[in-house]
Amino acid sequence: MRTVEFKMERPGLVSPGDKVKIIEREGTSSYSYIIDPAVAMSGCFAARDRIQSEYGIVKDIRENARGFYVVVDFDED
Repeated sequence: MRTVEFKMERPGLVSPGDKVKIIEREGTSSYSYIIDPAVAMSGCFAARDRIQSEYGIVKDIRENARGFYVVVDFDED
């Protein structure tokens, strides 16, 4: 199981247990991911650390002073 955190700008867009689809964005030297449709965005990943799964399950939603974070589990190592 692989867990990835995504930054979400406002609450209520997804809930724990939801199945979400991700879209991969290729940059010049890294990859980032968006929960479709534009719900939340990941940080940057090197090519060797790319997410292989197309879908994940929302594990948790956390809020802190910087905003909301969606924690997603992917079925991969």
